Amino acid sequence: MTARGWFLFSLMGVVWGVPYLLIKVAVDELSPSAVVFARCALGAALLLPFALRQPGLVRTVRTHWKPMLAFAVIEIVGPWYTLTDAERHLSSSTAGLLIAGVPIVAVLVSRFFGAAESLGARRLTGLALGLAGVGVLTVPHLTGGDAFSLAEVLLTVVGYATAPLIAARHLKDVPTLHLITPCLALAALVYAPAAVASRPAALPSPETLTALAALGVVCTAIAFVAFLELIKEAGPTRASVITYVNPAVAVAAGAVFLDERLTPTVLAAFALILAGSVLATAAAPGPVPRRVPWSTRQTSRADGRVESP
Repeated sequence: MTARGWFLFSLMGVVWGVPYLLIKVAVDELSPSAVVFARCALGAALLLPFALRQPGLVRTVRTHWKPMLAFAVIEIVGPWYTLTDAERHLSSSTAGLLIAGVPIVAVLVSRFFGAAESLGARRLTGLALGLAGVGVLTVPHLTGGDAFSLAEVLLTVVGYATAPLIAARHLKDVPTLHLITPCLALAALVYAPAAVASRPAALPSPETLTALAALGVVCTAIAFVAFLELIKEAGPTRASVITYVNPAVAVAAGAVFLDERLTPTVLAAFALILAGSVLATAAAPGPVPRRVPWSTRQTSRADGRVESP
């Protein structure tokens, strides 16, 4: 991957490693619909002025509305609600750890899209190491919750794995702001009625308002622009490997801000996840050209001599 790709990868690993904590804080006082509405509305409002400065926004929507609608539903409208609703019963760390299954699902789903990327031994090893690291983290942390909440997170995983493939195949020529701004606006409109109906009687606490602001600004507006650029830079499957880094970021944040202990098990998981991410995002080596007798042809030069290519 290029230096730009690694920068975007590192940025996404951080900014999408904290939403689970922020969502958990927000759903203590607000409904899932209100959380999703506030996140999408704030993100769309921040990006709209920049999207309007780029010519052709309306034309882009009119031309690509079908894949854009599919992307919005599969990446935002559905998964953000199911994930937020699940966190009413699951811990934020559990949700973050389960989302780490996105790269594997992306590899499987890509086969159905006919857009499967080349997976050599190095990248397959990286995927396996990443899963092993996530497993090391998951075993001691997967507690609480119910089957329905776990199923909601599974639906989120499928959506997160599928939407980047749609973007890479049908929307790769669409400017990032022209794609994400209408999608966020649509999601906000979808959840506006439910958000109004479930609004709290009193103003939420400063902690909840801060969590919503961070979700909308950092984890939505900034993160989505960076993620779509990462898809264009590294491809959808390698871009989804950031979900291996996200649980590690969540654990690190807990150690720094909540004084959670960094045990040998956690440190081992860090090593596996980081090593897996490096290998899984590495470009597959190209085939070495080989000359075979039947492919050698002779060409005549102007001076009458014959040479082989």
